[in-house]
Amino acid sequence: MPHRAPARVAAARSTPWPRVAAVRALALAVLATAAVLLSPAAQAQFSMVPAPTCKEPQASQQEVEREFRIDASRHLYSCFPMRVYRGKLPPLLYGVMMVEVELDAQGNVVDVGVIRRPAADEVGPWVVAMIKKASPFPAPARLAAGGNKVRFMETYFVDKSGLFQTHTLTEGQRDR
Repeated sequence: MPHRAPARVAAARSTPWPRVAAVRALALAVLATAAVLLSPAAQAQFSMVPAPTCKEPQASQQEVEREFRIDASRHLYSCFPMRVYRGKLPPLLYGVMMVEVELDAQGNVVDVGVIRRPAADEVGPWVVAMIKKASPFPAPARLAAGGNKVRFMETYFVDKSGLFQTHTLTEGQRDR
């Protein structure tokens, strides 16, 4: 006598509809999420960079690039306090971007090179414009001894609301 599968197992094997329905529901959820992420409202957050509110920065006395990044990030935060994400970032970020900033001995931005482009195209020009508008940064007095230019890398974590944190000063990311 041949072995017979229970009726519910046999029905599940012969009828793919529950799996098809689950895949279809998942696909619709992904499309809905993508529509929200790519909505004009999210993109509008990055259409312009506000005028910076920072004061002329003090020269940085840091001798190590990692420590100088802290001074540079604090300066950027002081220039755009209305754009800084306070608290832990959400689990899904709108854009992650890595840049290399070149400063002259006075802290003026000479160049901003993109090392890693964000997935959302509108975030890239927005971050670059924000960095340029925050110029001059704290003069890298000890790092730029002899009038040399200074380069440092920074990663920007950007939320769809148009708020950001730098990797150097991030408060972390929520699990949910």
